[in-house]
Amino acid sequence: MRINAFPAIVIIGLLLLGTQENARAQSAQPLTLSDAINTGLKNYQSIQAKRSYLNASTALVQNTRNEYLPNVIASVQQDFGNINGQYGPLAAVGGVAGVSSSGPISPSQNWNSSFGGLYFLNTNWEVYSFGRLRSKINLASAQVQRDSADLMQEQFVQSVKIAGAYLNLLTAQRLLKTAQSNLDRSLYVKEVVTARTRTGLNAGVDSSIANSEVSRARLAIIDARNSELQYRNQLAQLLNVPPAEFSLDTAFISNAPVEVKTNAAVTQNPQVKFYQSRINQSDYATAYLKRSILPGLNLFGIIQTKGSGFDYTYSPTNPKYSQDYFEGIKPTRTNYVAGVSIAWNITSLAKIKNQVKAQQFLTEAYKNEYNLVTTQLQDQLILADQRIENSLQSVQEVPVQYKAASDAYLQKSVLYRNGLTNIVDVQQAQYALNRAEADLNVAYINVWQSLLLKAAASGDFDLFVKQVK
Repeated sequence: MRINAFPAIVIIGLLLLGTQENARAQSAQPLTLSDAINTGLKNYQSIQAKRSYLNASTALVQNTRNEYLPNVIASVQQDFGNINGQYGPLAAVGGVAGVSSSGPISPSQNWNSSFGGLYFLNTNWEVYSFGRLRSKINLASAQVQRDSADLMQEQFVQSVKIAGAYLNLLTAQRLLKTAQSNLDRSLYVKEVVTARTRTGLNAGVDSSIANSEVSRARLAIIDARNSELQYRNQLAQLLNVPPAEFSLDTAFISNAPVEVKTNAAVTQNPQVKFYQSRINQSDYATAYLKRSILPGLNLFGIIQTKGSGFDYTYSPTNPKYSQDYFEGIKPTRTNYVAGVSIAWNITSLAKIKNQVKAQQFLTEAYKNEYNLVTTQLQDQLILADQRIENSLQSVQEVPVQYKAASDAYLQKSVLYRNGLTNIVDVQQAQYALNRAEADLNVAYINVWQSLLLKAAASGDFDLFVKQVK
């Protein structure tokens, strides 16, 4: 048993080890920009809210269409009471109405009571509304189009925000790496300075300068880490996931986009479409208000059956009635009425006039906002083209700058080790190399950020996302 158990334990251990290695490999997988965008669009609460608004307005369209159906009211009533009658006027004012009892007028109050029943079916159907219902359906449909445009706008804006946060975090990570490289160089210079100072080849002040430079490099790393943490938190918020140490796709730091031109017009931008949908909805609201003053053509019909425990010969001198429940609720008389009516509130014209005017003012306000957004996006598109051109030029110049700065730093370091230059020259060369390395790390990312700005302005997000993983 012991001999057989040992291999089993080994196998289980290997399986567990393999599982842990797989988990580490999955966790080490970089988060691609496409995956980040898909995660954000799926998880972000504002998009879920916009989608719910769209579902609600879609349901209201069907509800508006159902208003064409007739009203059919059925009622079954059974009661117990007396039937004293009396001459006199009565008006139902303020929700107060009298008891509906029909009976002969008696010289004095009596409490002769019996059961009764009332059964009726009431139908009212507005068969023609002179376009009022159709305009209401159009208004409800315009609300659906507005909510749909709002959802598309939210998804577009969120995609741009996620892409921007992704590139910002990648930039922060690269600058953190640059800060770490600068610290390594500072520590190396410090070691050289310390060695030469101990042997008396350099003055002690060089050690102080080297120590100061190391401290400055460490402070720069702290600042870079804070910036990286900030952008990491922003990306996590946009993805609606807990903040984590994201491993990002580094292809952006070594490749430039192939295509930077788009034929998309600014008017096709989801943001512009949303503002256009507001104008359309306001126009439909104005049309509905104008048609709301029109009359309606109605068909109506009522059929009513009644039962009573009072005999048809009942009178004050012949109080013939029965208190039997089933005798009282048994239907004995039926009446019906059918007809057509047209109704129009003749004072509605004065009531609706100012509402129409107010809605027209809202339409003008929506048009002004539409023009403002369109102008801003057109200006942003021009700026994006200029930034792309400048960023591509920087990509060509940065390697030259980095090589020159690297050669100068190497030269000054060698000269300093041989006592042919001072620490200040080495320090200046190190500053230049640090700046050049930072520019080199973010040169291509700047091109992608400029392209993202153009995609956000034109509304052609595919121009950006189709060129990334």
